[in-house]
Amino acid sequence: MNQILRPSDARGDADFGWLKSKHTFSFGSYFDPNYIGFGALRVINEDRVAPTAGFPSHPHQNMEIISYVVSGALEHKDSIGTGSVIRPGELQRMSAGTGVRHSEYNHSSTDPVHFLQIWIVPEADGLAPGYEQKAFPDVERQNALRLIGSRDGRDGSVVIHQDVDLYASLLDADKSLSFDIRKDRKVWIQVVKGRLTVGGQALGAGDGLGLLDAGAVSLSAQEPAEFLLFDLAA
Repeated sequence: MNQILRPSDARGDADFGWLKSKHTFSFGSYFDPNYIGFGALRVINEDRVAPTAGFPSHPHQNMEIISYVVSGALEHKDSIGTGSVIRPGELQRMSAGTGVRHSEYNHSSTDPVHFLQIWIVPEADGLAPGYEQKAFPDVERQNALRLIGSRDGRDGSVVIHQDVDLYASLLDADKSLSFDIRKDRKVWIQVVKGRLTVGGQALGAGDGLGLLDAGAVSLSAQEPAEFLLFDLAA
């Protein structure tokens, strides 16, 4: 199967003391012409933010910005009047559209927050700014591919303004799943925790894998694994 392997230790690295970040794709001062993005998937940053620290208010435009918290709690405020705290098992989508400002801070004064910030290029520029946040309990993701984001918001997923289906899974050791990559589609898998084998390729925490061929692919866990799967237009 035609694939792109992105090992964890090959990612871009940023360390600001209060923030430690790993960049799957080019971001900020980190640039790799071979890793600009994967279709409409533009950014996967794995961020760890120290207690009480965070990103002060800053602007975005024409981007779908998704936050997936692994541990801890992330506090969000924006210029469209939204304020919330995002915790593990929850997904937040902010559509920057014509322009929005937001801040993100560690909600805790004692514990770090660990989260993935994901950027997806929207299907059109100039969308109205918007916000959505939903919880997806562990039981819904356990040994299953739970749809958590989609263009049409089906099955209770968060709406993403792009032709993408985003799945999350918590896979027990020695359990397996299968995913059928449709014609004219491609898939990116991002391992959050544990060890996973995808179509014979071994992956660990922080590793990413792009799959470019249609057909069924097997996903099996060697130890309890948490991962995201992006189903995108080829």
